Parts: sequence; C-alpha cells; structure tokens
Amino acid sequence: MPDRLDRRLGVGDAVVVGLGAMLGAGVFAAVGPAAGAAGSWLLAGLVVAGAVAYANASSSAALAAVYPESGGAYVYGRRRLGPFWGFLAGWAFLAGKLASCAAMALTLGSYVAPGMARPVALAGLAAVTVANYLGVARTVAATRVVVAVVLAALAAAVAGMLLGGQVDPAHLTGPAPGPHGVLQAAGLLFFAFAGYARIATLGEEVADPARTIPRAVPLALGIVLAVYAVVAAAALLAVGPAALARSAAPLAEAVGAGRLAALEPVVRVGAAVASLGVLLSLQAGLSRTGFAMAAHRDLPSALAAVHPRYRVPHRAELAVALLVAVALLAVDLRGAIGFSSTLVLVYYAVANAAAWTLGPDQRRWPRWVAGAGLAGCLLLAASLPAASVLAGAAVLTAGAAAWVVLAGARHGPGGSGTLPPG
Repeated sequence: MPDRLDRRLGVGDAVVVGLGAMLGAGVFAAVGPAAGAAGSWLLAGLVVAGAVAYANASSSAALAAVYPESGGAYVYGRRRLGPFWGFLAGWAFLAGKLASCAAMALTLGSYVAPGMARPVALAGLAAVTVANYLGVARTVAATRVVVAVVLAALAAAVAGMLLGGQVDPAHLTGPAPGPHGVLQAAGLLFFAFAGYARIATLGEEVADPARTIPRAVPLALGIVLAVYAVVAAAALLAVGPAALARSAAPLAEAVGAGRLAALEPVVRVGAAVASLGVLLSLQAGLSRTGFAMAAHRDLPSALAAVHPRYRVPHRAELAVALLVAVALLAVDLRGAIGFSSTLVLVYYAVANAAAWTLGPDQRRWPRWVAGAGLAGCLLLAASLPAASVLAGAAVLTAGAAAWVVLAGARHGPGGSGTLPPG
C-alpha cells in the first residue's frame, strides 16, 4: 500500500482552494462562447449550470464524507459501481482537466504577452509545478493571494462596465435562442464551476473530512455563483451578447468600451492571475487523481509515490506537468473548453450515479438530487458543440478499450480487482 498524505486543511483552507479552482475560468474564458450560444439569455444558462453544479456538489460532498480519499469520482465509482466505472471517471477527469490546464496556461500567455503566448504559458506551467511540488500548504497560501487579486479585478470590471456610461437595458431583450442554446451555454459555463471537485480530491489532506468537505463544497460554489451572476449581468448590460461572443477577452473589451477604459489593464492583469490560480488548483487535483489511479494499478504504479519531505505525489505532479506542456503546444482555447466540459460532465455523471446508491444513513441530501444531477450532466454534455461531443466520445471509447486491455493483464491474485467495502 502506498504512503498516505497528511491531513492539515480546515474549512477555510478548503473553501479557498475551491474558489481558486473556480474563480476566473468561466468569467475570463467561457463567457464569450456561452454568450454566443445563449444570447441575451446568458444568465439563464448560468442558472442552469449552477443548478447542475449544486447537485453535483451535493453528491460529491456526501461521497467524500463516506470515502475521504484522494481521487474524487474515480474512488466513488470504484467503491459504489465497480472498477470499470471508477476507471472511466478517472480517465474522463484526467483527459478533460488536462485540456483545461492547457487552456488556462494559454489564457495566461495571451493576456501577459499575446505575441509570446506559448512560451509564457510554459513558464507559468513550470512555476505552478514548483509550487505544487513544494506541498499543499504552500499551494493554499498562494491560492489565497490569487483569490484576493481576482476578486479585486472582477470588482474593477463590474465598476467599469456599470459606471462607464454604456449600460443599455435593451441588451437584455434580444431574441430567445431556444432551449438548446441555453443548455449549450450552461454546458460551456459548467467549465467554470467544475473546480469544486478540487476540494473532494483533497480528501486525504483535509482535517475531519466528514465535517469539512460537506461544508466547504456548497459554500465555495455559492460564492462563485453569486460573483459570476453579477459579472455576467454587468457585461450583458454594458455591451450585449454579440460583442461578448466576438471577443477573446470579453470583460476587458466591455470595460474598454466605456468611459472608465483606464480600468482595462487591471482587468487584463486579473485575468492573467485568475488563469494562473486555476492552473495551480487544477494541476494539484489532476496529480491526486493520478496518484489514486496508480495506487490501484489503473495507471503505472510508479506514480503512486509520495515525496518523503514534501508529502505530495511528486511523480504524478511531474507527469501531469509534462502532459499539459505537450497539450498546450497544440490546443485551441475555445475548443478546449467544450472538450473539457464534455468529459468533466461525464465524470460528474459517474459521481451522481454513485451517490444514488448511498444508503439513507449515508445521504446528506434527498436521493432525487443525485438523480437530477445525473440527468443534468448527460443533458448538458449532449448539448455541447458536436465537435466537442465527438472528441469526448472518442476519448471515452479509447479509455474503455484501455480498460479491457488492462483488465486482461490483471487476471490473477496480483491484479487490483475491486476495492474492499469502505
């Protein structure tokens, strides 16, 4: 059995980690394509995304209290549904979040130095890898600073958009896009909320997880939903959905269009910091899922090592950094959002299915919440752009094929088999 990780995070630390994972990604990257899908109904898409995220958060929190281990839905799927479903969840998470990491690194590079986006992205990735390698306590400390900077930048953006003289309520009265447009926007905006899994994947590093995780997940999600709603409403009122959809930096463009254009650099710096903060949390979550999968031989067992000094899964950290570096050299930013959302929604579908099987004494929310989360995940995933859905399906098919090969190789007493009841 591999070494275990130290438990040292409280509720406040876990909430900050969740905020660092969620704040920034949706506001600075997904609002544009989501506005293109939903038009003036962007806020309706945000509400749908928030509702699905809440159901997922409820299921994840209940499961994390029962199984306080690193790995999130990978562990829950194995424990409640069987090894294949756990593997599929872990596979979807790793592939989807690798795309997210690449997208965040490229966003950082685009805001800092558009002409040298990829070199800057690689430098940011290297800095984040060092921070995570040095231990989760330092990661949380850095995340606190990132969250404070991002909130200040978003406050400046809202002030610039609402007080810049370009607000027009007519921007909220455009033609309705239809249910599919709203659902597609919700699926794209879900990219922004998926960071709360970062809290669940810290299961082995949270003090008193049965109390801490169920409190931290909904609290972090509620704060982010409120912030996103204010920012999205201000952006719609300032420039309308068409301008948001056309821009690669919608919030900066919305501020720059008004009389308070001097705030635009503040927004751009905030976007760069937000991207770095999300990358910081995503990479840590990826390494811990890889650590859990390696512990059960669903990935090379060498990745299950824990650093003797820093008490982090250091080999998994380095492997994730290498894969992200390869991905960001070829990824398309907006396409990566749709691809990531497709696979992450599948990941949460497994989590909801696992939560559905919990007994009455293990549930913290009614059973129908898990059912609604499962249905919502599948519906949003199917509503995403066709290219993203097809790419996601191809990756899942490859994962299923890999599972068949691995299962055949594991026959016998040396195989990982199913986990004992927990």
